[in-house]
Amino acid sequence: MCAAAMACCFFLSGCHEAPTLSYDASYAVLTLSPADRELTSSYPASIQGRQDIAIYPQVSGTISEVCIKEGERVRKGQTLFVIDQVPYKAALKVAEANVEAARAGVATAQLVFDSKKALYDEEVVSEFDLRTAENQLLTAKAQLSQAEAQEVTARNNLSYTTVQSPSNGVVGTLPYRAGALVSPSLPKPLTTVSDNSEMYVYFSISESQLYDLTSEHGSMPEVIASLPEVDLRLNNGKMYDKKGYVETISGVIDASTGSVSMRAVFPNGGGLLHSGASGNVLLPRELKDGLVVPRSATFEIQDKVFVYKVVDGKAVSAPVTVIPVDGGQEYVVTSGLEAGDVIVAEGVGTLRDGMPVTPKTNGKEE
Repeated sequence: MCAAAMACCFFLSGCHEAPTLSYDASYAVLTLSPADRELTSSYPASIQGRQDIAIYPQVSGTISEVCIKEGERVRKGQTLFVIDQVPYKAALKVAEANVEAARAGVATAQLVFDSKKALYDEEVVSEFDLRTAENQLLTAKAQLSQAEAQEVTARNNLSYTTVQSPSNGVVGTLPYRAGALVSPSLPKPLTTVSDNSEMYVYFSISESQLYDLTSEHGSMPEVIASLPEVDLRLNNGKMYDKKGYVETISGVIDASTGSVSMRAVFPNGGGLLHSGASGNVLLPRELKDGLVVPRSATFEIQDKVFVYKVVDGKAVSAPVTVIPVDGGQEYVVTSGLEAGDVIVAEGVGTLRDGMPVTPKTNGKEE
């Protein structure tokens, strides 16, 4: 009974055809032709103020007043610190008194000399007495000059007790407060004033890139003039809203890195950029007649990029060298493909070498 049932099931199953796997070998394809694209190269960069000035005292003393705050915007000539002025005012008074005494000494020596000269003319005194009086006058004048120089020094020292900003800018940190003893030999400056109306952004290109630019454009000034405006990506990943330009290219190649330093200038009217920050300079370059493929047409194996070429109706994988463009949505192929090659544009993840490929357009087979 069981055997009959099994035979019946086998018979019934044999009455139906075995299912066949359907395979859609239709793929969108792309015939490569030269196209123009803008390539953007990114370079790590450091940001510095147009002028970062370390402020050191020129005289020693105790800070009696701190007139600014960290991060405050200051103007040229504005008072930043005041150092105790009492000893320097006293020194100036002493110097002024010494000048007056020296002037009186010159006046006395002049009287003696004039008297000796009159007596010498009447042959009352000897020439020795006259020359002695003359030398005393010269000595008195020299002492006056010395006293006047000391007065200038004392006056300057007093003026140095008022530490002023040498330029417009923004105040940095303040490591010394009122009451601190300072001197010109401080290990750290009183503060730093950064002129950040414009910011210098430093980055480097390779030696070979420099040679490519100079061979294409000629002299260094011509290279700088040919470079387009550059963008700046901040450290938080956001783009700076103003464009900059390359101002200088170093004429010295760093032997340790094989790179050349470049300096771009960015406006900083809003004060968003800060000295000491970092980012990335984006340098665009026009590419003429390049081979461009969509990213969807590529796949990676062990950090190498491949595409599938359509050869005699079959998929053939081909390694390619590419440069990302358009935010990584496209690649410019620098080697591995030629104009006129046909590649699979989409669905490369389902392909294998040797699989048949039927080109389709707008969802229909050709």
